[in-house]
Amino acid sequence: MSENPQNSENSENPESSESAGGAEGPRTPERRVPEEPREAEGAGKPDESAVPEGPAGNDVVRDDVPVPVPPAAEAGAEATGRGRLASALWPPRVTRAQLIVALLLFVLGLGLAIQVSSTSENSALRGARQEDLVRILDELDDRTQRLEDEQARLEKQRSELESSSDQAEEARKQTQEKEQQLGILAGTVAAQGPGITLTVGDPGGAVESDMLLDAIQELRAAGAEAIQVNGVRVVADSYFTGSGEDMRIDGTKVGAPYVFKVIGKPEDLEPALNIPGGVVQTLEKEQATATVERSAKIVVDALRPAKRPDYAQSSSQ
Repeated sequence: MSENPQNSENSENPESSESAGGAEGPRTPERRVPEEPREAEGAGKPDESAVPEGPAGNDVVRDDVPVPVPPAAEAGAEATGRGRLASALWPPRVTRAQLIVALLLFVLGLGLAIQVSSTSENSALRGARQEDLVRILDELDDRTQRLEDEQARLEKQRSELESSSDQAEEARKQTQEKEQQLGILAGTVAAQGPGITLTVGDPGGAVESDMLLDAIQELRAAGAEAIQVNGVRVVADSYFTGSGEDMRIDGTKVGAPYVFKVIGKPEDLEPALNIPGGVVQTLEKEQATATVERSAKIVVDALRPAKRPDYAQSSSQ
């Protein structure tokens, strides 16, 4: 290799180095030991622990390092969320569509409540015993049969009136028959026919008026057409008061034993009294006795005076 002559001159000529020193005067020449070139420590290996600085010299926050949030900031954020929720709920902001929907829902709920109430009222028979259900079904069948018979009778009367040559005489005849029927129901005419005799003994005086009234209602529901108790005719407006030795029917005093003479179909009247939990069992629980006898002929001859109405008049006049 060839050395540069200019460099050798500069190194050998002390005057040139002094002149380079300027006005500071002569300087002692320095020897420089040539430094061996060395690689920077860690050159080529990135320092993972080093955090790069930003353009302004500030530390750069890494994404994977969680930033702690002060407790005060968390409380403030929670309070702000509650405040927003409260402001959203109150005061309520109701639109017209929401009012219509609320009204429809109210009407629907009211209808459901009424339906449930009616269903619960009609479900009284669900807890009834099988014997009671059979009795109720038999009573309904008997009433249906009586209504059908009444319809057939009226249709027969109409056909007789239409086909009779003397319609006036036929009408008079039917009027008399109707009067007899109404007289039996009103208690102004004696009656006879098949039926039963119910005898109630009360040695301990425990029978009360409501028990006798229950017996009358059961007999009427079973199809009784005429009833007499100890010589007193029982009709639609009859009433029972007192108990024991002071039992009265329509104000007339009666005493034990109480004898019911009832005209009707015996096959319907007797089972109505002997059903489980019926009149006979109720009287026996009160230490009273009750016997029922069927008869082909029962005579009901106790009469009630006919009362003339004060205000009601016949509409045919």
